[in-house]
Amino acid sequence: MTITNVLTDNLYNDLGFIANNKLMILVEAQSTWSVNILVRVLLYLAQSYHEYFQRTCQDYHKSKKVKMPKPELYVVFTGNKGRKPDKISLSKEFFEGADTDIEVKAKVIYESDTDDIINQYIIFCKVFNEQTGQHGMTRKAVTETIRICKDRNVLKEYLAQREKEVVTIMMSLFDEEEIMKSFIRSERYEAAQEIARETAKKMIKKGKMTLDEIADCVPLLSLDELKEIEAEVIQLA
Repeated sequence: MTITNVLTDNLYNDLGFIANNKLMILVEAQSTWSVNILVRVLLYLAQSYHEYFQRTCQDYHKSKKVKMPKPELYVVFTGNKGRKPDKISLSKEFFEGADTDIEVKAKVIYESDTDDIINQYIIFCKVFNEQTGQHGMTRKAVTETIRICKDRNVLKEYLAQREKEVVTIMMSLFDEEEIMKSFIRSERYEAAQEIARETAKKMIKKGKMTLDEIADCVPLLSLDELKEIEAEVIQLA
């Protein structure tokens, strides 16, 4: 029941599932420590319950009490634990421990001495981060990660059976990350252009500089664009 989305239009979480309609378990993974994860978990939980009620045809606007699975919230942290806590709380982190009308708590899972699947996943992520640091976001970083983990008996059986699939998935993640970066760059560029246009308008209205001089001060705009802005300013005057 993981929430899905398209690029950045909607909420999406890392992993969500329901056990026997009694437990709703949400798991988030992060490599950089941030207690903001609690805010995201709160939003994911609300969305997950909303979708759950729709799937089970329960109307929470009616007087009949709905049935809902108990939530369990986890954060898998793939960085170094240091002195970070085993549990994080919304009220503690954001409201100085005050007794608030809403609370979210999550258990944090770090690398340990155990040999379970979650711990192996954390080790895999750490190896992957090391390899992308050396080789960048390349196929070599992926294949080296798989080789090292198989040598260390980390997810060995899974990687041996699904190596091609894992490479394909991780390479697609690189593509998605590049798309996201391109999206952010585009948004920033458009915002910067809008600021440049407003600046140019003010400079043109003052009439103390030529368009060539303004072009030197506002390099994001071409001379032709400045002429269009000048025409707009004259028309509105």
